[in-house]
Amino acid sequence: MKSTILTYVKTYLDQRMQTSLDAMNAAQESANGESKSSAGDKYETSRAMGQLDRDMHARMYQQTLEERKLVERIDESLIYKKGALGAFLQTTMGDFFLSVSIGNVKIDEKPIMIISPQSPIGALLMGKMVGDTFSFRGKDAEILTIE
Repeated sequence: MKSTILTYVKTYLDQRMQTSLDAMNAAQESANGESKSSAGDKYETSRAMGQLDRDMHARMYQQTLEERKLVERIDESLIYKKGALGAFLQTTMGDFFLSVSIGNVKIDEKPIMIISPQSPIGALLMGKMVGDTFSFRGKDAEILTIE
């Protein structure tokens, strides 16, 4: 299951990077395409807005690239004994994969929460072992298995 989840995460991040790159290029083309008119201020404002838009998408691309590099470091063959980056935990509250924050997804019709170790619940799961309990939003849960 962990291999399937990891493939999903990589594909998701690759798509997000491509979307950011496409949006960044479109914003740059838009900014470059503004022609100078007699209303110079409008021209400068449009170019500045296009550049800001491009910069925002560039930051999103860079952030996703860093997340992709992090995911590449996960060794899917490792079997974890406690919650750590790359661990798949089945709990009485649901199933969690610790990597980057994606949220709730369905993989093979099974709901899985893909979260980062820095998220509130991810931080709770870090270092926990099978049989350990944790409490999140007033609900108690137990860790059933870890892969």
